[in-house]
Amino acid sequence: MRLFVAAPLPLDVRERLAGLCTGLPGARWVDPQNMHITLRFIGEVEGDAAEDADAALAQVSHQGFDLGFDGIGHFGSGRKVRSVWARVVGSDALVHLRQKVDSSLVRAGHAPEHRKFHPHVTLARLKGTPAARVGDYAAAHNGFAIPPFRLDRFTLYQSQRGNERVHYEALAEYPLAD
Repeated sequence: MRLFVAAPLPLDVRERLAGLCTGLPGARWVDPQNMHITLRFIGEVEGDAAEDADAALAQVSHQGFDLGFDGIGHFGSGRKVRSVWARVVGSDALVHLRQKVDSSLVRAGHAPEHRKFHPHVTLARLKGTPAARVGDYAAAHNGFAIPPFRLDRFTLYQSQRGNERVHYEALAEYPLAD
C-alpha cells in the first residue's frame, strides 16, 4: 500500500484551483477531489506499517492556522518540466506542522524525508509540454491568489492506481487544535 500525509483543502478552494486547470497542451490535470498539500510522502508499506504510521500521527499536536495561495510555479526546467502547481503563501505554521509529522513518522520507523519542503498544490503533470508554453501559462496566471482559509486537520491517505487515474482514499484524519 502506498501512503502519504497531506493537508486536505476545502471544496471552495479546490474549485478555485480547478479554474486554473485549462490552457496548457499535454497537461494531465489533477482531479479537484485529489488536490491537497503534501506534508510527507511515506511510500510503499506492508504489514503493520500503516497502523504504526496512524498511531504516530495521532500523537501530533498542533494549532490550526490560516493558509492562502499566491501564484503559479513548476518543477523541472527546459524540456523536462514535470508539473505545474499553485504556490502556498509562506507559512511558518505549515513548515512546523510538516516537521512534526516527519518526526513522528521517523520515530515510528519510517525513513526520514530528505527532499526540501516546497508547499504547493499540484495542478497538472506534464510530458513533452514545451517550456515556453509553461512560461506563458505561468505568466497568464501570475496574479492568481486565494485569500487565507483555515487549515483544521491533516490526513493519512492511501494512493491507488486504476484505469489510468489515481484515487486517494483517506485512511485517518487528525484534527488540529482550535
